[in-house]
Amino acid sequence: MLTKVKKDNAIKKVQKHKADTGSPEVQVSILSKKIDELAMHLKTHRKDRHSRKGLLQMVADRRKHLKYLQKKSTARYNKVIKTLGLKK
Repeated sequence: MLTKVKKDNAIKKVQKHKADTGSPEVQVSILSKKIDELAMHLKTHRKDRHSRKGLLQMVADRRKHLKYLQKKSTARYNKVIKTLGLKK
């Protein structure tokens, strides 16, 4: 589970202004943090099928946000990819 502190740190990395909580960059950052946490959970609990399905849904959602961001502004897309350490 993503704690408030971890979530706030993920948001601060990519937010455009102080009250930014809904931009695609922030959404991708939060989803990436959740995906990392859930992946660690699944390494120890291999038979947890419900969590695995949730993980796949989050990955698809992040992919959609990244695709939207790439279409709108490639500069912002590249910045998020670089900041979060995601592969293209």
